[in-house]
Amino acid sequence: MKSKNKKGLGVSQKHIDNTGHKIESGNIPDINQLGAEKSKSIWKYIFYVLAGISLLLLIVLSQDAGISGDEFYHYEQAENVYKYYFSAGEDSTAAVITEKYNLPYYGQSVDNFAYFLTHTLGIDNYMGWRHAINSIMGWLAILFVGLLVKHIGGWKAGVFAMILMLLSPRFIGHSFNNLKDLPLATATIMSIYFIVKLLDELPKLRWKTMIMLTLSIAFAISVRIGGLIVIGYFALFALVYYIWKRQTLKKEFIRVLLWSLGIVIIAYIIAVLTWPFALKSPIDNPKETLENMTKFAIALRQIFEGEAQWSDVLPWYYTPKFILMTIPLVVIAGLITGLVMMFKNKKRWFYYFVLIFTFVFPVFWIIINKSNVYGGWRHAIFIYPSLVAFAALGINALIDAFKSKYIKIITITAFGVLCINPIAHSIRNHPYEYVYFNELSGAMDKAYSNYELDYYFHSLREASEWVIANAKKDNLTKGEKIVIGCWHPKPIDYYFRHDTARFKTTFIRYNERGDTDWDYAIICNTGIPPEQLRNGTFPLKNTVYEVKVDNKPICIVVKREDKSDYEAFELKSKGLIEEAIPLYKKAILKDKHNETAILNLSEIYLRKNMPDSVVMLTDKALMFNPKSETANYFKAYALFIQNRNHEALILCDKIIKDNFKYQGAYSLAANIKLKEQDLYGAETYLNGLIAIERFDQQTMQQLLAIYQAYGLDQRNAYVKLYSTLSEHYKKAGNKKLAQEYEEAIKQIYNNN
Repeated sequence: MKSKNKKGLGVSQKHIDNTGHKIESGNIPDINQLGAEKSKSIWKYIFYVLAGISLLLLIVLSQDAGISGDEFYHYEQAENVYKYYFSAGEDSTAAVITEKYNLPYYGQSVDNFAYFLTHTLGIDNYMGWRHAINSIMGWLAILFVGLLVKHIGGWKAGVFAMILMLLSPRFIGHSFNNLKDLPLATATIMSIYFIVKLLDELPKLRWKTMIMLTLSIAFAISVRIGGLIVIGYFALFALVYYIWKRQTLKKEFIRVLLWSLGIVIIAYIIAVLTWPFALKSPIDNPKETLENMTKFAIALRQIFEGEAQWSDVLPWYYTPKFILMTIPLVVIAGLITGLVMMFKNKKRWFYYFVLIFTFVFPVFWIIINKSNVYGGWRHAIFIYPSLVAFAALGINALIDAFKSKYIKIITITAFGVLCINPIAHSIRNHPYEYVYFNELSGAMDKAYSNYELDYYFHSLREASEWVIANAKKDNLTKGEKIVIGCWHPKPIDYYFRHDTARFKTTFIRYNERGDTDWDYAIICNTGIPPEQLRNGTFPLKNTVYEVKVDNKPICIVVKREDKSDYEAFELKSKGLIEEAIPLYKKAILKDKHNETAILNLSEIYLRKNMPDSVVMLTDKALMFNPKSETANYFKAYALFIQNRNHEALILCDKIIKDNFKYQGAYSLAANIKLKEQDLYGAETYLNGLIAIERFDQQTMQQLLAIYQAYGLDQRNAYVKLYSTLSEHYKKAGNKKLAQEYEEAIKQIYNNN
C-alpha cells in the first residue's frame, strides 16, 4: 500500500535514511533532521581520523624526548620485578622495603611491561621504546577523554575534547617520558568512562563494559597505590546514580551491588598479581603502602614565586596556582563556560558532578593533607583529563546554544584564537612542550627565575648530543678521555653509552663543581638559586652551548678553561692547605664568580683563624649569591670568632629564614646564646634542630647540659629530652619513634 505526498509521488511505508537505518513513513525526518544526522556522521569521522593521526604523532614526537629525572629509578625496579617473577620469587629485591629503597611500594605496571618488552627483544635504545609506550598511554588518555565527552555530549564535543588535550603542552610533554605519573591519568579517565557507561546501561549489565571497568580499575591500582581512588569514585558515583534513578533501579539494587563488588574484588586481585610487594601480603602490604608512602617522599628545593622553597612546606595553593599558570587559556575559557552552561543543561547534572568531583576533590585532598608535591603539578596530572572533558562540554554547549550559523563561527573562531599560543609554543620548543606557561602567568619572561622550568631534566639529551658532536681534547684534558661532569649521571651515561672510547662521565654538584675533574659540564638550571638566574651569574662564564625555551636557557654546556680550583681541592683534601691557597686565588682571579674556590678558601682561612679574610671573601660570594647558606654561615662563624655576636646571630637567623633546614645555623646560634649565658635562647635553637630532624649526639649533650643547668638531675634531664623527642615524632606522624622514646622514659623510671 502506498501513500501520496503533496506532489502525488508514491512513498513507501518504510525507507532507508542517509545513515542506512530504516524509518517509518510516519516518522520521516525533515531536512533539518537529516542534516543533523549527516553532521553527526561527519564529526564521528573527524573523531576517528583525529585519533589515528594523534597516535602516530605522539609516538613519533616521543622519540625526541630526553630521559626524565625518575626514569632510571623505575627502570631498575622494573628489572628487579622481572627477576622476581622469572626466579619465582627467589630474587625478592622487588618486594623488600629498606630504609633507602622504597620503590617496591610502586606497582609501576607500565614500567614493568616496557622492561619486559625491551629486555626480551634485546633492544639497545630501550629508553626510546619506553617513551613510545608512554606516548601510547598518553594517547589512550586523550582517546578516552574524547569517548567520555562523546558519550555525554555527542561526537562534536568529543572532537573538541581531544583537540583540547592535544593542545595542552604540559600533558603532551609528560606523555613523552613520564611513566611514573602519566599512566595513572590514563587509568583514571578509563575507569571514569566505564563507570559512567556501566551506570548508564543499568538495569542491564553488559559483559564488555564490566570487563573493561574491571581491567581499568586493576590498571589504576597496578600503576600506583593512589589508583585505589577509582574504587572510591565507583562507590560514590554509583550511590549518587542510584539515588537519582531509585524508582527504576530499586529492584536491581542487590544484583548490581553484588556485581559491583565482584568487579572491585577481581580488579584488586589482578592488580596484586602484577605487584610483587602486594603479592607477598595482599592486604597488609598495600595498607602499609598507603600509610608509609608519604614518609618516603623526598623534600626538594623548588623555585616558586621567585624563592627557593622546600617542597614539603610549599604554600597550600602551590598545585592549583601551578595548574592555572600552565594550562592553555582555551581550557580555562572552556572551564568557565562549562560552569555557566551546566545550569542550562540540568539534565546532564550527573555527568557534570562526576567531572567536577574528579578534578576538584584530589586537589582539595592535596591541600588539606599538606601533601609533599613538587615538579609543577605532575603528581596531580590524573585530574587533568576530567578538567578538559568539562571544558570541552562547556565549549560545545555554548556553540550549540546559538542558532545563528555566523555566531557559531565567531564563537569557534574566538576559542580558536586561544589555541594559537600553545600550538606555537609546542612547535617552537619541541621537545620541551612541558616547559609551558600561559599568557596569564606572563609566559617564559615572567616564569624564568620565578618558577621551575625543566624540572625533569629533558634538556640533558640535547646538551649531551652537542658535546658528542663538538667536544675536543685540549691541554687541560688529563687522560685519554674527555670528562663530562653532570649532576645527573645516569641519563648522561645513557647518552654517551656508544662513545665511551672518547668520553667518560662524572658526578658534580653545581655549587661544588670546582672540586671535581671535568672538561665539560652539563648543567640544568633546575636547582640554581633564583638570585643567580636573575642577576646574570647563570649562564656561567665559558658557556659554549645553551638549550633554550623561548630564548631562556634551561640547560648549558660549560667548557673548563682552568683547573686551579680542582688542583687546590686535591691539595686541601691531603691537608696541604698552604699549597692550596695560591691555586684558589688563581682560580678566583680567572673567574670572580667561582663560588667553589671562594668558599673553599674561606674554609681554609677559618681553619687558620683569619676571620677578617673570611669576611672579605664571603662578601664577594654574597654579592652574586646573597642567599648562599655556606657563605653566610662562614661569615657568621668569622663574626663569632671576632666576638661580633649580635651580627653573627643576625646572619644565623637569616640563614634559617632562607633555608630552615640548614643545620649549621642552629648549632652556631645555640653556641652564641650559650656564650652569652642565654640558656633559654640556646635551648630554642637546639629544639629547632629536633624540629628539622637534624638531631645528633652533640645536640643531645648540649640540651642535657642546659636542663641540668636549670636544676634537673641527670635522670630527669633525660626524661625531659625524651619527652621532647616523643612529642616531636607524634606531631610528625612517626608513631614508631615516638613509642620508642616513651618506652625509654618508662625504662628510666623502672630502673630507679
